[in-house]
Amino acid sequence: MKIAVLGGGHGSYAAAADLSDQGHEVYFWRRNGEAFSDLLESSTLTLLSEQGERDIRIAHVTCDLADAVKEANLIVIPIPGTSHEQLAKQLAPCLQDDQVVFLPPGSFGSYVFARALKDSGNNADVSFAEAGTLPYLTRKRSPTCVAINAYATRLPTGVIPYRKAKHAFTILKQAYAVVEDVGDGLSAALCNHGPIIHPPLIMMNAAPMQHFDSWDIHNEGTQAAVRSVADKLDQERIKVREALGYMAPHFPLADQYRDDGEISLYGRDALKKLKASNDWREDISLTEHRYMLEDVELGLALFVSCADYIGIEAPIAKGLLAMGGAIVGRDFRASGRTLENLGLSEPDWPSLSAMLREGL
Repeated sequence: MKIAVLGGGHGSYAAAADLSDQGHEVYFWRRNGEAFSDLLESSTLTLLSEQGERDIRIAHVTCDLADAVKEANLIVIPIPGTSHEQLAKQLAPCLQDDQVVFLPPGSFGSYVFARALKDSGNNADVSFAEAGTLPYLTRKRSPTCVAINAYATRLPTGVIPYRKAKHAFTILKQAYAVVEDVGDGLSAALCNHGPIIHPPLIMMNAAPMQHFDSWDIHNEGTQAAVRSVADKLDQERIKVREALGYMAPHFPLADQYRDDGEISLYGRDALKKLKASNDWREDISLTEHRYMLEDVELGLALFVSCADYIGIEAPIAKGLLAMGGAIVGRDFRASGRTLENLGLSEPDWPSLSAMLREGL
């Protein structure tokens, strides 16, 4: 099928390579033509994975957004949540009936894109889906090379409006067989591991990250104290999901570190592959990196606002959100992607749930 992949980051390059490798007709779009110049010329991505190194031909590489998404069955957008608002407004007038827009992960971006479609005056009947993680543990090695160290084994996915879930999953499963229906887009946003694993990792490793030229938060940084805070934070997340009426599975973060029991979002040995790759030994700017501006300011702020909305205490989440804001120099509770800032804090839960099910 025709799939549009939008964006210029690690996840977008991995998606373009993987979906092309599966045999789909991929239109790969990036806004920055200069940064895209090598790929525009060659239309070939080198993919490094467990299967070795191989060149993957991309059907169409373009900087024309309307051309990329025209008549696409699926539009995959693995971009940072900080870019959602801008791209949603640009994309909305181009969307057509029965298209599926997929944000892996979304941080409730499914609502941002659905709202942009409504605001644009475009009446196309579109499904907006988001997952709880990227389908890949991946890093770009160059402008034409991407490494995929592991593939997701489970992709908790929600849809807005949820009434279109059957159609959305029929399309999604042709590209990502591991997607799992967890309900609406907010349910999927509350399955996102990014706002759970990354805030403790970056906040509790802040000093060495700022001292050393590079630091691997998953290797040296994942110590027992950090794991303990992340597990407690995850317990708060699950309590919020349960209070909102979302059913299990809740995809506990602890499962990702276990050697037995339930398999979580990535395979049993994914963490070992990530550490061995050395791709995550990097210079992380605490005031600029997506771990802070996406996972804390957007994802964790959303989680905290949901806890307040439903009346659940979440002291660890609130503390980490406050710490992140102190480091960056702004109040994340005021600036983040909260229910209040999305205009969703006034309706009672039955009304809000009905809107997520039936659409805007």
